Amino acid sequence: MPYKQPKIEKIYFSIGEVAGMFEVNTSLIRFWEREFDIIKPHKNKKGNRLFTQKDVDNFRIIYHLVKEEGLTLDGARRRLKNKRTDEEINLEIVKSLESIKDMLLEVKDAL
Repeated sequence: MPYKQPKIEKIYFSIGEVAGMFEVNTSLIRFWEREFDIIKPHKNKKGNRLFTQKDVDNFRIIYHLVKEEGLTLDGARRRLKNKRTDEEINLEIVKSLESIKDMLLEVKDAL
């Protein structure tokens, strides 16, 4: 059986990587960063934004509210303040299901 490298989770994502995840321009990522205070990227010495997995999760929630549900930015802000826990719970459920799916695909490939 060949050696399988363990999955390595990144600590930081560049703005280009985050934009690619959501298939949007980097300018939209910068705009949402200014509009939503839950996005707090680290900046390196050069001033490049470095986003954590928590930031990516928050972008996923914002993307869902604005692009999929069609809320305005004000509507999305209100929803995040009022129903923050519901959105986080839904995100955690989706992440858990994706993890289970990946595990099942690995088991399938091993068989």
